[in-house]
Amino acid sequence: MMGESHEISVEPLHLIKLCVGAGKVQDLVDWNASRRAANPGYVPRHLTRMWPKRADEILNGGSLYWVFRGFVLARQRIARFDEVIGEDGIRRCGIIMENEIHRTEAIPRRAFQGWRYLSEADAPRDLSMAGAHEADDVPPALLTALAEIGVR
Repeated sequence: MMGESHEISVEPLHLIKLCVGAGKVQDLVDWNASRRAANPGYVPRHLTRMWPKRADEILNGGSLYWVFRGFVLARQRIARFDEVIGEDGIRRCGIIMENEIHRTEAIPRRAFQGWRYLSEADAPRDLSMAGAHEADDVPPALLTALAEIGVR
């Protein structure tokens, strides 16, 4: 019918990246907290050489999913992308994230360089608040075994 608006619902697109230097989610939480304590205006940011070509889809509710020791265990919602010119004159992409870190179910992920796109369908679910802090204490071998039998 004429005059009706039909909006197409587009699922968010996510990024996934190794959390280098952190062995568990609490390490990332502590690192961000120490940055905020030293600089109250601190905003979580990750610099990368490549600018996502699908930035509009990511900014439609996407998150950066963090991989710790072979498992996706957390995410941070992406707020925006900033252009950052380094001292070397090279243009980089600043992935600006929200402060809150959401713990997710453990999903195995092999090592890779840089970041990759992650579809909404393949993204792990958030853990409930009750079990979120216990996830750091689960041994990697147990996480692997649970993932192999389909327990998410």
